Amino acid sequence: MIVLGLTGSIGMGKSTVGAMFAEEGVPLFDADAVVHRLQGPEGALVAEVEAHFPGTTGSGGVNRTALAEAVLGEPAQLRRLEALVHPAVAQEKEAFLAAHAEAPLVVLDIPLLFEKGGWRSVDKIVVVSAPAEIQRVRVLARPGMTEERLDAILALQTPDAEKRARADFVIETGGSFDETRTQVRAIIACLTRPSVG
Repeated sequence: MIVLGLTGSIGMGKSTVGAMFAEEGVPLFDADAVVHRLQGPEGALVAEVEAHFPGTTGSGGVNRTALAEAVLGEPAQLRRLEALVHPAVAQEKEAFLAAHAEAPLVVLDIPLLFEKGGWRSVDKIVVVSAPAEIQRVRVLARPGMTEERLDAILALQTPDAEKRARADFVIETGGSFDETRTQVRAIIACLTRPSVG
């Protein structure tokens, strides 16, 4: 099995690319989706989040906007949240890898792959990237997003140029969906092609 780490800064199209890998039949571990489930109405982390960050949960589970306000720009609070979330996500990831042990290729879509050391546990890295101006337009179109919030998020992320330099593959998402899908298929072919000799 080849474990392919998928990463990219906010607004670069990482979720779209992850979905394309899944559509091509590659098992996908989506860490964000796992966190959403763990913090959802029946989520295993809701009570712990409320205990550490009072007022950030309700009948729908964790209120992500309220939680973001509680931790963004507060390094100590962010570390407290990560200490809750990361072990739970790691446990889910190990279960995913065990369930797909026979697959020739799996994709781990993990935010902050470089920033939090996740790159050490993958075989190859693909970085999703787009021009900075496209990135800003995409992110600022999101509900509740402001220039200040975007800048705070970007400050926590490894710069795009550095991610690209450390990647085994770069997928450019500034063009059409078909152009992006062609790049995804080329990477799958490269990594699953039988070796000669």
